[in-house]
Amino acid sequence: STPPWRPSPTRSGPARRRLLREAGIETYPRRFEYDLEPSVVHERHGEASAEELETAAVRLRVPGRVRALRSHGKTTFLDLHDGRAKLQVMVRLRDLDEDGTTILENLDLGDYLGAEGTLMRTRTGELTLLAERLALLSKSLRPWPEKWHGLAEKELRYRQRYVDLAVNEESRRVFELRARVVDGLRRFLVERDFLEVETPMLQPLAGGAAARPFATHHNALDMELFLRIAPELYLKRLVVGGLHRVFEINRNFRNEGISVRHNPEFTMLEFYWAYADFRDLMDLAEEMVHGVATDATGSDEVTWDGTTLSLARPWKRYSMRQALVELGGCDAAALESVEALRAEHERRGLEIGDELAKLCEGDQAEVRGYGYLLMNLFEELVENHLAEPTFIYEFPLAVSPLSKGTPDDERFVERFELFMGGMELANAFSELNDPDVQAERFEAQLAARDAGDAEAHRFDADYIRALEFGLPPTGGFGLGIDRLVMLLSGSSSIRDVILFPLLRPTADAADPDADV
Repeated sequence: STPPWRPSPTRSGPARRRLLREAGIETYPRRFEYDLEPSVVHERHGEASAEELETAAVRLRVPGRVRALRSHGKTTFLDLHDGRAKLQVMVRLRDLDEDGTTILENLDLGDYLGAEGTLMRTRTGELTLLAERLALLSKSLRPWPEKWHGLAEKELRYRQRYVDLAVNEESRRVFELRARVVDGLRRFLVERDFLEVETPMLQPLAGGAAARPFATHHNALDMELFLRIAPELYLKRLVVGGLHRVFEINRNFRNEGISVRHNPEFTMLEFYWAYADFRDLMDLAEEMVHGVATDATGSDEVTWDGTTLSLARPWKRYSMRQALVELGGCDAAALESVEALRAEHERRGLEIGDELAKLCEGDQAEVRGYGYLLMNLFEELVENHLAEPTFIYEFPLAVSPLSKGTPDDERFVERFELFMGGMELANAFSELNDPDVQAERFEAQLAARDAGDAEAHRFDADYIRALEFGLPPTGGFGLGIDRLVMLLSGSSSIRDVILFPLLRPTADAADPDADV
């Protein structure tokens, strides 16, 4: 019987592969010497006239995936595609040897093919390779989406990205845009004397953010380890060590829910800048994101959810309380105490859950409870409406355990978040560098954890020790690259901008023989 990992022999691809092999034709050769891929053929010869091509007699060997097959008697036209452009190939049976004829007769959409011949233009003016020799480079055994119109079902595109990229040119453009964005961010920082570094993905204590980590076990050391939720604490250790401008572009992992804006594995840029504060970071972030976005897309306008958003500078800036008053319609007096915030929630019909209610009790209620209630009100009333680029600053201390406090109100810290398209893109703050205050903050986070906050920060004794060696005044900044690419590409889901997003297994996930 046919092993379960083998394609069904009744399909055209496997049957034709068998015929080709019986004819002695290699269906998966080791290499192919070629001159140009289809897109480069157009770049170099796309402007040449029929007469110029005939005079030049340009002979080429061109590889690509077969995207179309059109038979006209003893002449066949096929399209070779390299992901960026197609080149039409004209094949006349009388020009082929026996192997070439066998390959042509057993060709399927999706096969990789090498064609050798002379460039010309057809009567309709299309640049065409008149082929005299064919070489099969890889046999496709599964049926491709009809007429290469792409995959209609989004989830199938995420599960079979290899098909999506082959048939949906827009998907390829999104990931090319992503590459330009990452390259632009890196160049921007390197040009300003920032040093790119790498910090641990596996950490004995997950810190630097409020999030649940993924846990694993190291057998040789017999110890529990965590996939990092942020590189922050390690990057600040480097600033202590004298690397005063450092950045990292890499993965973070958070054991949280999945949504159109959240994937458990995501890409962040974080940088740390000695002798700077959160206002310096705001200016630099505005310059960086605007410049990178403009370079990557060719414009400082983007279309998001059917609306054109301008990225032109300067960007709007509000304190959180100011945003709640001016954008959320709150009275300033309703933001001044735990009791007033409770009343504002009740007036607006916003529910306060049990966990949040617990945080509003005890000696720290006016700091901890106040901060969580204010943050909850902001998320409910303001966040989703911040379409144009907007900085929100002065966050509650309760939700910012690593930030330096404001000089005039102990309930707030020097922190900002950048919003576009109604979602958070970046988070930054003046770093807390007093080891005693940081230790107190960690202790408060442990109390919050005991009160039910599963995402509260753990106590990191080694980080406190690092601060005791001296962290200069420092600004720290983190940018969600996936969300930035979502915005610039007009993608409604984070899964559209991650090549292989995490998905729930399907019933037939173990059956690789399932059809596309």
